[in-house]
Amino acid sequence: MRSNLHRWLNQGGLIAYATESCFGLGCDPRNAKAIQKLLQLKQRDAAKGLILIGHNAKQLAPFIAPLTPQLSHKMRQAWPAAHTWLVPASPRCPPALTGGRNTIAVRVPALQSTRNLCQLAGMALISTSANISGQKSIKTYIACVRQFSGKVRVIHGKIGHWRRPSRIQDLLTNQIIRK
Repeated sequence: MRSNLHRWLNQGGLIAYATESCFGLGCDPRNAKAIQKLLQLKQRDAAKGLILIGHNAKQLAPFIAPLTPQLSHKMRQAWPAAHTWLVPASPRCPPALTGGRNTIAVRVPALQSTRNLCQLAGMALISTSANISGQKSIKTYIACVRQFSGKVRVIHGKIGHWRRPSRIQDLLTNQIIRK
């Protein structure tokens, strides 16, 4: 399955998968065409930026600017969790991911199946809620298939028990962006 999923993502395919609180939409964060397809499908403003998830911090490292050992420890100590950090973006980080800012939102998910998906894909993945912008998030596999049939490969799974989206916190200032 890894080769099929990896190939699908490398070819610009979109996926939907279970996260901590809802189904998420994702793609290869290095594929500009896939990102545009995802933003159009979701009707999401590119200026909002996107969250990246990874199996571990190593998968996210290419998108993050070098951090001090203390900041790196602080970030890694919080994971895995439904805790997204806003961190300085690498100069090589695609602007489509950052919304044109110098920061990128990253997380190692609390939900083991989501981490396993990143491991299986062999890459970090974009993670945005699987819904049209402004509409309710999708909570079940069946609802996701109904919404995106034929446009997205929906990975079977169950969401976690979190009731809210992940917390977003600025790593440098500790400011809570989203509770």
